[in-house]
Amino acid sequence: MRVSPQRTRLRLNGDAALRGTRAGAIRGLRLGAEHILTQSRKRVPIEEATLERSGTATVDEAELTAAVSYDTPYAVRQHEELTYRHDAGRTAKYLEGPMAEETNTVAEIIAAQLRRSLRG
Repeated sequence: MRVSPQRTRLRLNGDAALRGTRAGAIRGLRLGAEHILTQSRKRVPIEEATLERSGTATVDEAELTAAVSYDTPYAVRQHEELTYRHDAGRTAKYLEGPMAEETNTVAEIIAAQLRRSLRG
């Protein structure tokens, strides 16, 4: 008995795959930045919550970068001044801490979105 070889043709639409991957990366960056913002809001010094409310997460889709920022005249000073006293759970370095501590979580968020985009 002779078995004939099986042939399969696979056609890859590279442009569509790249578009999907880019969209997944953008979605992952956005979710990762939102995660950092959420974690930092738990630590931001709070008196009237103005600083906390000023926090934003943004994504530059062209550069594939994300940013988390706080926009008050005193945001940087509150972040850097280690001698200020804060309510329990509120600290200086309210953004730097979560950025360092949540690196693996953010990487997992981005990776999950990339995998999702490749399945779609």
